[in-house]
Amino acid sequence: MVKRHLKRLVAPKSWKIKRKGITFITRPKPGKHSKKNSTSINVILRDLLNYAKTTRDVKMMLANNNILVDKKQIKDYRFSVGVMDIIDLPKINKYFRVLLNKKGNLSLIEIKEDETKIKLCKIVGKSVIKKGKMQLNLNDSRNIIINKNDYKTGDTLVIQLPEQKIKEHLKFEENSFIYLSGGKHKGESGMIEEIKDSKIKVKSKSGESFQTLKKFAFVVGKEKSIITLS
Repeated sequence: MVKRHLKRLVAPKSWKIKRKGITFITRPKPGKHSKKNSTSINVILRDLLNYAKTTRDVKMMLANNNILVDKKQIKDYRFSVGVMDIIDLPKINKYFRVLLNKKGNLSLIEIKEDETKIKLCKIVGKSVIKKGKMQLNLNDSRNIIINKNDYKTGDTLVIQLPEQKIKEHLKFEENSFIYLSGGKHKGESGMIEEIKDSKIKVKSKSGESFQTLKKFAFVVGKEKSIITLS
């Protein structure tokens, strides 16, 4: 059986938490996101947003239907929340998107309510399930069945919430605007100048150009980001 807690000293470096003084911290349920790019809703509310003092407080908030992730009610304090997830706290009119900052820490970017209606999901794999049907595997463990094969691994789907429908397709190509979710430049954003094999050349907002691995790129717009990144 998977333990409900882990020691703070060995928790992922992306968790901006106190490492000393308290031994344990809540372990998120596995499956939805990679361990390094996610944490539990308990840690989000108590340790990162400081909206609760104790795990008991968090459980009460969840029991009172105060928390939504991607427009779905969350009841489990160990629910895994990761990069690009949308957190709604409607009773206090606060809304956040989970991202990684330039230090590699999970951070909560406050957004307007209108922006909670879309979720960006990266295509990480695809497979034919039957004639004329294709399954797209997305970065948050979501799977979508489509009829036409216009989508490629690395592209981004703009999902309409709560309907869970594809609203827009952002292709991974030159001149696309990307956010980097890993590597030396994690948390940075910019325009793709060149794609070559497993690497890409990126021009940042400051005008600096650098190389990074293709797998770290998350398309967030065509010429500029369609979501708030900072």
